[in-house]
Amino acid sequence: MAVWDDLVGQERVQEQLAAAARDADALVTAESAGEQAPAASRMTHAWLFTGPPGSGRSTAARAFAAALQCTSPDRALGGAPGCGFCDGCHTSLVGTHSDVEVVRTDLLSIGVKETRDLVRRAQLSPAVGRWQVIVLEDADRLTEGAGNVLLKAVEEPAPRTVWLLCAPSLEDVLPTIRSRCRHLSLRTPSVEAVADTLIRRDGIEPDAARSAARATQGHIGRARRLATDEASRARRATVLKLPLRVEDIGGCLRAAQELIDAAAEDARQVSEEIDVRETEDLRAALGAAAGGRMPRGTAGAMKELEDKQKRRRTRTQRDSLDLALTDLTGFYRDVLALQLGSRVALANEDVREALDRVARGSSPEGTLRRMEAVLACREALDTNVAPLLAVEAMAMALRTG
Repeated sequence: MAVWDDLVGQERVQEQLAAAARDADALVTAESAGEQAPAASRMTHAWLFTGPPGSGRSTAARAFAAALQCTSPDRALGGAPGCGFCDGCHTSLVGTHSDVEVVRTDLLSIGVKETRDLVRRAQLSPAVGRWQVIVLEDADRLTEGAGNVLLKAVEEPAPRTVWLLCAPSLEDVLPTIRSRCRHLSLRTPSVEAVADTLIRRDGIEPDAARSAARATQGHIGRARRLATDEASRARRATVLKLPLRVEDIGGCLRAAQELIDAAAEDARQVSEEIDVRETEDLRAALGAAAGGRMPRGTAGAMKELEDKQKRRRTRTQRDSLDLALTDLTGFYRDVLALQLGSRVALANEDVREALDRVARGSSPEGTLRRMEAVLACREALDTNVAPLLAVEAMAMALRTG
């Protein structure tokens, strides 16, 4: 398989990256032979991948990183880099290539210290590969100070170093950084393309794959999770019942609390196993005694880990809650389509009875106000409003329309 096989519905982006990888290979080949580099090249030192959640920004960046490190002998015969089989491609894709650093965060932000460490690494020459590649999957989470640190490295790149930044939109990255990057915009894949990928790559039954792809409206990662995880399907079912439970104040408050509790439980399940493993590894590294006692001077390191885990649980809970709000927006989008007589495919056909009931009991104007209430809740959470307070306010707004 080629490195691009997991990049779904992004043919234009794939063509641009493949062309850049060919030019990058030509640059390295010319330099190794002591020849002059080609005058025109589609390769550059900094790239910015943007697109909606689920579009495959990180997948595109990692695939490009693998193509840059491709060592297939077919390249010399005119083949395109990115075979997917050679050591350079394989180790890049699985995350073990010494010259490919993939940075993702479970925390709310990426700070100055972490960014300085990246910049120092970017100054190194490739150890075994053809390029030093830094993939920053959450460039939108850089603090202002961290962004300024990164700017210096992007302005004055080291030879053979490539920065691959990923963010939801251009507005999520400092203007000074995005102006120095080549921008690639990814789109949401079609439902059909996502369903085909789930069937072909993950072995999911066709009906389940199509249902999950339709419910998530082209979000590849969510579709896979929905198709394979019973708990995810149960949480989605709970969220889609909320519009029928906001008929009185008590129902609004109960529904809001249940939504918060579900997000907290989701965060606990995701974080618990990771937290235990990290704690045990750190205790062993610090020389914990058999009886569990820690050596003197290690309390600070343990406290730092606990703080990191707490921040990660907060991030995971917010992500889970945001996912629920996305599903809720999709529900009201379907309601609006029914009210307006639109022929667009419904994302939530499996709860058609609930959609019809809400559509009959409200007006299109009321549905739009409810969608605005969900958006207001998401914006409130982004500004660190207490989650329960934000969700309760949204539930009350859904009741009145």
